Amino acid sequence: MNLFGNTRTVVRARHALIAPDGHVPSALPGWSSATATVLISPAMGADLSQLLGRIDADGGVAVFLGDDCQHALYVTEGSGMLLVEDLDKPLAEGTFAYIPAGRGFSVKGAAGLCFCVFRMRFQALVGGEVPGIVTGRADDVPGIPFLGNQKATLQTLLPDEPCFDFAMNIFTYQPGATLPFVETHVMEHGLLMLEGQGVYRLEETHYPVTAGDAIWMAPYCPQWFVAMGDVPARYIYCKNVNRLP
Repeated sequence: MNLFGNTRTVVRARHALIAPDGHVPSALPGWSSATATVLISPAMGADLSQLLGRIDADGGVAVFLGDDCQHALYVTEGSGMLLVEDLDKPLAEGTFAYIPAGRGFSVKGAAGLCFCVFRMRFQALVGGEVPGIVTGRADDVPGIPFLGNQKATLQTLLPDEPCFDFAMNIFTYQPGATLPFVETHVMEHGLLMLEGQGVYRLEETHYPVTAGDAIWMAPYCPQWFVAMGDVPARYIYCKNVNRLP
């Protein structure tokens, strides 16, 4: 019990840090023996949504209806199945998937399956192709040194193609590694800390962060990160790409 009302969670106009100590489950239609925690949504001023899902009992299911939003999913723990129309794909820790807008899907699994879902409206490229379903394992995606820094590597999980207006990446920092400069850009981010700890600068404030924390960054929110401690820090994030504002 929190006797003094303390929390690391901070919600500002253009950024937010959502710590696990304040998570409250949401009841979502089509979810059975499964729990959803909405971390980021338009209710806070974001143009994207981010949620955590957990299967609470064997055979539990989380249903996502097909609408104008695209979804990207990453499994943080456990095992199960992804069902998209006539496609069934096994899920395990470290697997990911991209489901285009207009296509409903379900996540089924054993108790303890945990996953993160990013959700954003799709902006079609005029005269261009429409993205297809993408699935894979993060371990199969090479980590590329970020701007030549061997201690900070970036895994690009989704194809870097013009038809995608959405990216999902994993950043891994060795202890002491940093972003090389304070980034300020048009891209909005949703982020989940997967491992380790560090300090994240959001606008003018520096926040201690650790595994399980979620971060929202609005467009043009100055941002910077340093990994601290004895183990690498790793986070997954999404952003909008490949479109004129």
